[in-house]
Amino acid sequence: MSDPAAGSLDLLFPEWPAPARVRAACTTRLGGVSQGVYASLNLGRSGDDSAAVSENRRRVRQALGLPAEPCWIRQVHGVRAVQMPQAAPDPEADASFTFEPGVVCAVQAADCMPVLFCDRAGTVVAAAHAGWRGLAGGVLERTVAAMGVPPGQLLAWLGPAIGPEAFEVGEEVREAFVTADAAAAGAFRAGAVAGKHYADLFALARMRLAQVGVSQVSGGGLSTHADPARFYSYRRDGVTGRMAALIWLEPGAPS
Repeated sequence: MSDPAAGSLDLLFPEWPAPARVRAACTTRLGGVSQGVYASLNLGRSGDDSAAVSENRRRVRQALGLPAEPCWIRQVHGVRAVQMPQAAPDPEADASFTFEPGVVCAVQAADCMPVLFCDRAGTVVAAAHAGWRGLAGGVLERTVAAMGVPPGQLLAWLGPAIGPEAFEVGEEVREAFVTADAAAAGAFRAGAVAGKHYADLFALARMRLAQVGVSQVSGGGLSTHADPARFYSYRRDGVTGRMAALIWLEPGAPS
């Protein structure tokens, strides 16, 4: 849900049974200073004015009261999950996790699905970037394994992503999922032309998480493609900005 108290930014806050010390949020495209195709709260460095992006990131830090600058990663549609903090900035990965309070894990997206994780005890958090390649390759499973707690103790939240009404893919994408799990066929419906299918990223993510024992999954259903006023969408606009999903542990003993 949105929280109007968080300054002038339009922010989403997961509705999930996370411990009090787990803090998490997802930005929209509203509340920043970027112009043109990047208007307005673009957090991605590629293409946009660097000073505008820096100001946008500052606004997010201020609105959320972040304990530190987010640990940004260089996303490549892969499956690598890295523990934060890292010695070198911007490591190449598509997920990050931390056991340390005050360390902010973050992923950027503009159609791909951001997925946030925490454990019920409030000892570890993670953020994953899951487009179809990452989902098919196992980025969510890798992230769950890296967190080092029983999957049944984990909570997951699915952020905004391109919805099944717009995510048209080729046969090779469907086969990538169905070959691994025949039940995944239920997450696809026939497209307008032969060999094309509409894919449901939210359903695919839930299936993948269920297979590794993560049953408490919240969120899902907000389509970036369907809401140009609120969300960036690469499939809809081509050149566009990036939103971010962020998660961290507040200092203090786990509750």
